[in-house]
Amino acid sequence: MNDEQFLEAFVRIPSLSGQEAAAAAFLVAHMQGLGVRAFVDAAGNAIGEVGTSGPLVALLGHIDTVPGDIAVRVADGRLYGRGAVDAKGPFATFIRAALRAHESGRLGCRLLLIGAVEEEAASSKGAHFVKERYTPDFCIIGEPSGWERITLGYKGRLLIRYRLEQPSAHSAGELRAAPEQLVAFWRAVEAHCQAFNQGRERVFAQISPSLRQVASGGDGLHDWVEGTIGLRLPEGVEPAALAEELSALAGGAALRFESMCPAFRSPRSSALASAFVRAIRHNGATWLLAQNRHRRHERGRPGLGLPDRRLWPRRLSARPYAERAHRTRRIPACDRRTQ
Repeated sequence: MNDEQFLEAFVRIPSLSGQEAAAAAFLVAHMQGLGVRAFVDAAGNAIGEVGTSGPLVALLGHIDTVPGDIAVRVADGRLYGRGAVDAKGPFATFIRAALRAHESGRLGCRLLLIGAVEEEAASSKGAHFVKERYTPDFCIIGEPSGWERITLGYKGRLLIRYRLEQPSAHSAGELRAAPEQLVAFWRAVEAHCQAFNQGRERVFAQISPSLRQVASGGDGLHDWVEGTIGLRLPEGVEPAALAEELSALAGGAALRFESMCPAFRSPRSSALASAFVRAIRHNGATWLLAQNRHRRHERGRPGLGLPDRRLWPRRLSARPYAERAHRTRRIPACDRRTQ
């Protein structure tokens, strides 16, 4: 099975968040067939280990996808399919590149391949599982943002789950309907963010709110409404502190906060950033520095990224060189997102 066949076979395996078992088993079997020590860990991650000496370098990617079926096909030299770009392509590249480096005798480190599960879900189950079990010297994370780009910043995240139950409101009465209560809370959140963003022109420096989901119902006596609000956070905004501020706007609703992850920015002068700059130049491109603002990636552009503070935070404090990257494949991959 060559590189292209391996990637296509991987993309053909459905692997929605929480349903990655078949994809993980495929990856482990593939790595074992190539002589790599590989296994599925207790979280369901596909793990591979290459090399026996030197610093430990984690090559982390995620193997789950968002919903939406895309017919897998190769057309005009491009591979189409759900997850081809985000992010089965990057992790497939990690596996094949690790083997090539090892077989060439030029591998001067130990490589830890981690195909993480549930990255597209709020749980980030796979990443949380591995962060307490390994202490890598470097971490390279495969995410799409353009192969000639090095992403130096990553916005934080806060997810709000809103729920309100109340007596049924009549359209001619004074009590506002449950959905209207949610709308009022959403507008208050927007106003709070707008006040913070005043004078901050760069999107990376702003709080970016988004209303993700709304549902409501009732039984004739009581009504309920639920909603999900996502917030992308700039540097300097602590998720816990913001959650406390927004709780005061909720009235009688119950709020649950998830995915409380602060923003992070890496220095331009780190060891890995410098190495990637040289590699990009060697491959004939002009490198670009970027900041990942919204976690929405350009279609068909695998790319380079930066350290993710959610992983191994103590190690990142001591070693500011953990960064994430993905080198482009010979077959460009296209993953049309439906979100």
